[in-house]
Amino acid sequence: MAKTAKTTAIRTGKASPPLLFRHVSPGPDDSTLKFRLLHFWEARKNVKGGPGILLGIEMLMINAEGTLAQGFIGQNCRNQYEKELQRGSIYTLTNFYASNSKVMYHVADQRLIICISHASALSKDEEDIEGILTERFRVRSFSEFEANCDLRGDLHDVVGHLKLVDGQALHQRQVLCTNDDSASRKVMVHLQLKDGPVMNVYLWDEAAESFRLKFDASAATPTVLLVTTVNPKRLGGKLCLSSMSSSRVFLDEEVDPTNEYLAWLTTNPSVTSLVNPVEVVKAETLTIGEIAAFLKRQPAQVAYFDCIATIDDVKLGTEWYYIACKDCKDCQTKLNRGPTTLLCPKCGNENATAVANYRVELSVYDNDEQCTFIILGDAGKDLTGRKATELIDAYVHENGGDAAELEVPLPQCFIDTIGQTKKFRIKVAHYNFTSTRLSLTATKIVSPAELPTKNPPLKTPPGTEVENTELAESSGGGASAIDDQKKAKRTKCSG
Repeated sequence: MAKTAKTTAIRTGKASPPLLFRHVSPGPDDSTLKFRLLHFWEARKNVKGGPGILLGIEMLMINAEGTLAQGFIGQNCRNQYEKELQRGSIYTLTNFYASNSKVMYHVADQRLIICISHASALSKDEEDIEGILTERFRVRSFSEFEANCDLRGDLHDVVGHLKLVDGQALHQRQVLCTNDDSASRKVMVHLQLKDGPVMNVYLWDEAAESFRLKFDASAATPTVLLVTTVNPKRLGGKLCLSSMSSSRVFLDEEVDPTNEYLAWLTTNPSVTSLVNPVEVVKAETLTIGEIAAFLKRQPAQVAYFDCIATIDDVKLGTEWYYIACKDCKDCQTKLNRGPTTLLCPKCGNENATAVANYRVELSVYDNDEQCTFIILGDAGKDLTGRKATELIDAYVHENGGDAAELEVPLPQCFIDTIGQTKKFRIKVAHYNFTSTRLSLTATKIVSPAELPTKNPPLKTPPGTEVENTELAESSGGGASAIDDQKKAKRTKCSG
C-alpha cells in the first residue's frame, strides 16, 4: 500500500523533488528520477566474425544539474520500453536499480548505471523542461587523450577541423555515400586539434553512416567535426581515436562546441590552409605480429601499414611476374586471354594493352614473427631498381626467342636482396581477414631500415633443429631460392 500511495503522489504532483544523479546509491531504489534522454544505442557483446550478441539498450541521460548518467535496459525488457524512447525528450523514472558493475568505457560523469527493469515505471513527460540542458559534451585535448590512451576507461569527446576525409583533401570533395556495405562500415578522417598534431579518427558503422550522410547533405564543404565518446588507442606507436557504439557526430554549426570552434577558426585562418595528403597520411609502423593481431580483432577493411622486416628467402616454383592491364591507372589487374585479344576483367577493356608486372613472394622476418610478403608492381621496381619489362627484355636479348613463349627465370637481383632489411608499405584487404595463412601484399619499399634492437634469443634446445628446419621448408610452399640459386640460370640485372 505504501508503494501505491507513493506512486499516486508522484502522479498528482505531491511527491518530493526528483532524486539527483549524485545522490543515487548502489542497489534498488524506489525514488523518482527526472532527466532528458540525450542518446540511446544497442549494447552488444563482441563476437569474432559476427554482429555480436545483443545485450540490451544503453542510454545517455542528463538531469537538472547538468550531470550525465548512463542507463541500461536489459534485452528481456527491451520490447516493454524501446518504443517509448525518443532522443531529446524528458522522462520520469521510478523504481530502478543502480549498478556499479561496469568497469570499462564510461560515457558519463556518474559511475553508477541506472538499470531499468520490469518493475520500473518509465514515462515520457508531455512538457519540456528548459532547465535541463539539451546537450552536454565532455571535450578533451590531445594531451588528455594521450594520457588516457589504451586504458579502456572514460570515453570523451573530440572536436577539431577536418584535414582529410578518406585520404582526400577537402577541396577535392567527393560523394561519400556508397552501396558497398564493406566500404560503408568505416570512414577515416584526419582531424587537426587546437593543441596537437593531426590525428587519425576512425568512424565505424552508425557513426560512419551519420558522418557520410551529413557530409554529403552539406551545401558547403564541412570544416569542423565533433565526435562523442571516442576510444583513444595506440596503433603502431601513434595515438588514434576510434568511434564506439555510443558515438555521435556533429558538423560545423550543429552544436555549441562546433560553433565555438568555427569562431576560433575565423580568428586563426592560417590553420585551415590546404594540406598535401602525402604529408599527412603517414602509415603507422607495425610489427608482423601487430598486423596479425589487427587482422584478428578489427572488422574487414582496406588499410595500409609500414612494416620493417628482413628478407629471408625468395619463393621459387611460381612465375615472378604476370601480364597486367596498362590502360587504366592503378589497375594492375591480371589480363585474361581472349580469342585474339587480352581482356581486362576490372575495367572491361576488351582490347587491353599488356604490361609485365611484378609478383614475387618473399619470406621475411622481424624480431618476433615470420611471414610471406607478396611484392607487387612498383614495390618490385623499388627493390631491384628495374622494371619487370626491362628484366624480361634483357633475358630475351641474351637468349633469343619470343618473350611470350620463353619461361623467364627469377632474376638474380631478387636473390641478392636476401639478408637486406627494408621498410615495406603493406596493404591489407578484405581477403586477409579470412585467410588462414599470413601472406601480406607489399606495394612499396619505403626505405632501407634496421630491425629494432632486441635481447639475444634463447638457445635452441638440442634435438629441435631438424624439426624447425622441416617446419620452415613446409611453410614456404615452394622450393628454396637459397638452395637452388646455383642450379637455376638467372637473368642479370646489370647493364
